[in-house]
Amino acid sequence: MTAPLTPPHQPSSNDPWQTPPNWGGPGGSHLIGAHQPGGLPGAPEEKALAPELRRAAVVALLLTVCGVALGLLWLWLAPRVPLISDSTAVFLNDSEGEEAIGADGTFVLLGLAFGAVSAALVFWFQRRGGIALVVALALGGLLGSLLAWRLGVWLGPTQDVVAHARAVGKGVVFDAPLQLRAKGALLAWPLGAMAVHLALTALFGPRDPEPEWGVFPGGPWAPGAPGVGGPVAGAPGVSGAPGVGGPEAGGPAGGGVPPVPPAQP
Repeated sequence: MTAPLTPPHQPSSNDPWQTPPNWGGPGGSHLIGAHQPGGLPGAPEEKALAPELRRAAVVALLLTVCGVALGLLWLWLAPRVPLISDSTAVFLNDSEGEEAIGADGTFVLLGLAFGAVSAALVFWFQRRGGIALVVALALGGLLGSLLAWRLGVWLGPTQDVVAHARAVGKGVVFDAPLQLRAKGALLAWPLGAMAVHLALTALFGPRDPEPEWGVFPGGPWAPGAPGVGGPVAGAPGVSGAPGVGGPEAGGPAGGGVPPVPPAQP
């Protein structure tokens, strides 16, 4: 007498691998709705984009205004290039001097310092960060560098070297106009700000919570489920369960497999 086979469209109740209905994947039924509108039940709502954009705009504006301080410091600390005139032409007073590249180096160092300080302040007040703040740091640093460059050139010595040489007279040393020859120095502030902000975020930024992988009800890994921590109902050789070796199959009551008789000669 054979047991009726389970129809293909009806899973067996003893199948440990069957998937319960409405299972939302690893983590159990509490993840149902993760892919539905609204996300996880009880999860915090997404932050509105408008406040984040407002904060980013404020950061970019403040950094641009700080370019005034950078321009004044550059004008004060940048080395001067001495020139001299013989009434026919203008020459460098010290042809072997390094003042010409000193202005670029001073601007780069000041830009890196401003970038580090601005990134640290932004991270201190807006620890959560966000792509909008990073873009604001880069844009504000670039605009501040442009403002500092133009302000330093405007407040520095006059750009009309010929008129300046005629005004001071023959053989009198005067300062050359303040110039930024390497325009790549304008990127020192935004690059320094982004690098420092990235480092601070990686070291001290908030961490995302680790996902909790729960057990769905009735699943194969649930406590007391068939095959986990106990015998599988209906498995052969298990005491008290139908199968080969059990009492219902005519086997010994202990649940073991009957011994094989020795071969007859």
